[in-house]
Amino acid sequence: MKISLLRRFIVVAEELHFPRAAETLGIPLASLYTSIEKLEDEVGQPLIHRGDPTRLTSVGEQFLAVARQEVAAAPAPVKNAPAPRGGKAKASKGKGRTPAVKGQPKPYKKRQGR
Repeated sequence: MKISLLRRFIVVAEELHFPRAAETLGIPLASLYTSIEKLEDEVGQPLIHRGDPTRLTSVGEQFLAVARQEVAAAPAPVKNAPAPRGGKAKASKGKGRTPAVKGQPKPYKKRQGR
């Protein structure tokens, strides 16, 4: 299982409110729903009861403890990785061919017929 999915599940389990959890994580709500569905597919059982009061299922409560252990054991995510050294590559401006060869046909290029 991916650690990012486990982190998202933990936030939803703590908030018990999908829109607030998505705002806390800084991701779209649809992405959060998809992540939880993927996690439930991997586990094979529903983890969260989506009803008027959103709550964890009994399997979800047990899985929450396991998820917290997995996330605690995982290395911390790298934030703001250093940019590679060196300058920015510059693209050509597309000014065309040099004046010395303007007007001459391109080599190996057939002339377009009408």
